[in-house]
Amino acid sequence: MKTMLAASAIAIVFGAALHASEESKTWDASDKAKQFVKDTIVLGMLASPYGTGWTEDEQLHIYFARARDNGITGHEMTLAAADMSFETFLDQHYHFRSAMAQQPENYLIVNETRDIETAHIQGKTAVIWNSQTATILNGDLKKMALLKDMGIKSMILAYNDIFRTGSGQLAAYNGRDIGLTPWGKSVIDEMVRFGILLDLSHTGSKTANDAMDYMDENYPGVPYVYTHSVPAGLYANEPGATPRGCYRAIPDDEALRAAKSGGYISPTFTEWMMDGVWPEDISPKQAADMIDYYVQLVGVDHVGIATDDMFSTELVVQFATENASMYDDGGYMIDAFNKGATGNGELAKILAAITDDLWARGYSDEDLEKIYGGNKMRVYAQVWEGKPPERFLKEHPPRLRLRQELREGFYSR
Repeated sequence: MKTMLAASAIAIVFGAALHASEESKTWDASDKAKQFVKDTIVLGMLASPYGTGWTEDEQLHIYFARARDNGITGHEMTLAAADMSFETFLDQHYHFRSAMAQQPENYLIVNETRDIETAHIQGKTAVIWNSQTATILNGDLKKMALLKDMGIKSMILAYNDIFRTGSGQLAAYNGRDIGLTPWGKSVIDEMVRFGILLDLSHTGSKTANDAMDYMDENYPGVPYVYTHSVPAGLYANEPGATPRGCYRAIPDDEALRAAKSGGYISPTFTEWMMDGVWPEDISPKQAADMIDYYVQLVGVDHVGIATDDMFSTELVVQFATENASMYDDGGYMIDAFNKGATGNGELAKILAAITDDLWARGYSDEDLEKIYGGNKMRVYAQVWEGKPPERFLKEHPPRLRLRQELREGFYSR
């Protein structure tokens, strides 16, 4: 077990870490933009495992208090990744829940989309659990029903390396993409059966395309998504771009397929993935560039936002520096770190400034409401609750008006 835990920690550190948050910059924004963010349902995404992203409960409380104060409604939160077992998943779940139990008035575990609206009205943090690996099944498909009942809302088939389901992006980067396996198809079957969203971030292109073929053939009309993936096309022509780019980026054709299924694609505001740019601090303009790239590519109805950040980089930077040889990406990531790309754009500190930038580009309030949370909620309603998107879109506007009335009458962020 110790070996497995260590391997999981290593994979998480290298695959999802080094996205600073506590150390990230707070950007100036207009008062109008700050209020717009507070009035809008905003759903981010983060991966901050206990033990590497945070070790003290206070770190978690400070991060989410800052998010609530700045109008971030909720977050897709990762409980497991890489080769984590079911037992490790339970351990991570316990640490998050035991910390949140200290302030039960501030957190709401999401079971359905209405819980997100409730959290927004009441000024709580909406907690949307996800798993970035299928290894938590421990080879037992019956566990999918239990995971659904425990609140897992989305799952990745293969995180970077080769697993029983198929290959992740790092294995594919090194020419070892085995494609979707029969076991991977069985995992998808159970995910669809129990209403868990298929997330193709971190998945090798062959495995991802095989999974999309399988979904299109067997479950037409069921959307799949990329919860946190940067667009490869945005940085391909940057002056300092590396010959192969960042292994974590996805090509346009994969984003287009996800959008065609009805799903969404969220870029991560993560500096080391910005091939050839690698800023000291990702700017609101650069984050807006990522959003705008996807909107121009797939349309405003299929784009979300993510940060994939951690509460602090202190532990992970130390680990990455001491174990650089363990990450087989040709030195790309360490080079990026050495050039200062160790941070990310934490939503609470950057989203209002991004809003000002997107307004200046001609985006409407309606556009931003979709990108910041509306598109995710439409897909959630379809996959979690079996609600057709047409029905969600019909019901959502009056629900927004009702929510505004409730907020004005009873609550204020």
